[in-house]
Amino acid sequence: MRRVAIVQPMRTAVGTFGGSLRPVPAEDLAASIIKAVVDSSGIDPGVVEDVAFAQSYANSEAPCIGRWAALAAGLPIEVPGFQVDRRCGGGLQAVINAAMTVQTGAADVVIAGGVESMSNIEHYTTTARWGSRSGNQTLYDRLDRGRERSQPEDRFGPISGMIETAENLAKQFGIGRDQADAFAARSHQRAAAAWETGAFTEEVVPVTVPQRRGDDVVFDRDEGVRPDSTVESLARLRTLTPGGTVTAGNAAQQNDAAAACLVVAEDKLEELGLEPLAWFEGWAAAGCDPAVMGIGPVPAVQRLFARTGVTFDDLDLIEVNEAFAVQVLAVLAGWGVELDEVDDRLNVNGSGISLGHPIGATGVRILTSMLHELDRRQGGLALETMCIGGGQGIAALFRGVHA
Repeated sequence: MRRVAIVQPMRTAVGTFGGSLRPVPAEDLAASIIKAVVDSSGIDPGVVEDVAFAQSYANSEAPCIGRWAALAAGLPIEVPGFQVDRRCGGGLQAVINAAMTVQTGAADVVIAGGVESMSNIEHYTTTARWGSRSGNQTLYDRLDRGRERSQPEDRFGPISGMIETAENLAKQFGIGRDQADAFAARSHQRAAAAWETGAFTEEVVPVTVPQRRGDDVVFDRDEGVRPDSTVESLARLRTLTPGGTVTAGNAAQQNDAAAACLVVAEDKLEELGLEPLAWFEGWAAAGCDPAVMGIGPVPAVQRLFARTGVTFDDLDLIEVNEAFAVQVLAVLAGWGVELDEVDDRLNVNGSGISLGHPIGATGVRILTSMLHELDRRQGGLALETMCIGGGQGIAALFRGVHA
């Protein structure tokens, strides 16, 4: 199979729930990042052979968002597109699908990305089409409903949402509130430091946001980062369940963002005048009990390492999406790895707790930040892994071009 290059990974800044990006629907965010990747790479849009795009909370305002956003971005009508959904892992899965397409020779150049506008996720009803004889129509919040319905209840029983799965891991691995808050403070401090040192400047694409009154506003900085977060300040927050560990401060945010990259065959790089940032090395996904969905990276990485022969000693960077602080700490315990052993390699510029978790976009947001950091470190091997609601994990390896 052909070697696959990751070229021009870029992202928007991440908006908070109901924050600066609320006026921008998901399809516009997706179109803007596709256009930015094409324009900045200098590639002829006509050589793009497919667009793989993830969105977890899709709707009919922009069906099949890969195709919709490609057209909105001005790509030729001959360029097809499709939509990917592996929930939290959807963005990474879009890159993987694109890589496999290129590896097998079905295409030479694919755009892969992900998007979510959680601020604009709608309420819906399942009873309006045919009416009801009496009583009320129920409007479901798609955000909450998706978490409650993440698994078949008749097999696994009811799960109130992702917070419950995190608390299950906290109990299973004996992780306390103080440990969770310390990890959350670490995330915010690292993300703030990354902005201060300019680490994110090159990867972030400004988004022009229309205003109801006045001139448009340019949004170009992650707005969920709280540089003043400390263990002491986080400890003052109330837990979301009585006697629990998870708070609003040590869990991922709900966010809006988009991210994308070019996935290109190695033998086409010179012809197209493209410079790769990294090579795609391999991937794996695995299932786990939905009640402890956060442990998903453990079996996924075990499967990936078994296939590739890689170990943690081989890794220069490790990214574990921070759905919850206790979930990341549980994953480390499941791997048999102490935090201090990987502290200088793990989530070095923050992650979901500080930067946010725009579900469908997160996998490519992480990839973008990780590969730019890998390049600053002059290459090496990087692991990206994520837990997935409903009981899955996904993991992928990327090698820097300087390695």
